[in-house]
Amino acid sequence: MMKRFLVFFLLMIVIPTLANAQEEIPFPSIYIGVAPPESERDLAVTLEILLIITVLALAPSILVLFTSFTRIIVVFSFLRNALGTRQTPPSQVLIGLALFLTFFIMQPVWSDIYDNALTPYMSGEIGYQELFSRMMDRVRVFMIKELINHHNEDNVFLLAANTDKKIKSVDEAPNSIIIPAFVLGELEIGFKMGVLLYIPFIVVDMVVSSILLAMGMIMIPPVLISLPFKVLLFVLINGWDTLVGGLLRSFSG
Repeated sequence: MMKRFLVFFLLMIVIPTLANAQEEIPFPSIYIGVAPPESERDLAVTLEILLIITVLALAPSILVLFTSFTRIIVVFSFLRNALGTRQTPPSQVLIGLALFLTFFIMQPVWSDIYDNALTPYMSGEIGYQELFSRMMDRVRVFMIKELINHHNEDNVFLLAANTDKKIKSVDEAPNSIIIPAFVLGELEIGFKMGVLLYIPFIVVDMVVSSILLAMGMIMIPPVLISLPFKVLLFVLINGWDTLVGGLLRSFSG
């Protein structure tokens, strides 16, 4: 009986309090709308925000398609498969290392874009259309240079022929052809380097398999025995320095 009385007493106190709170504290209103800019600076700030959001949304594609990231990550994937270490090094480590190498290789390009495109735009000397044009022109120079130095300019003419566009030189090709041609060239170079990485490790696998077969140990997986020898070989030849150095030298300049 005492418990019921306490519950009834608490309800009599809490319910009026909640009712008064609902009357005193109104629910906040939310308004989302588009208002015309009051000055030219407001329009410029709005365009800058849209530009930043667009760049952030397209950043992964830009990083993969317009830079050296594709070649580096393909070579690293081939290396891990050739060693047979499964998830060692982890994918996060390989992607992080590929990103840092990409920043190092692309630093001259981005410095040029910052000095000749972004800085004039921030100071009001050029508009956003000229900004995009200068940025794309600098990246286009990098892609064409890599295509020519690695003799992959045939990809440009092949794509142009399939799209019924007549061009006499690589410089005349539009960006819609240069970009996929550059990506195809990076994949070709990455696969060529991957083949060279596979050869010594395949030799180790074949030698170990032959020895196990000669000894009659057919029940032992050859990969289990050859893995330590492949890792030892990679360490003895200072593999990481050699691989990273070769990747850096494969990019012109």
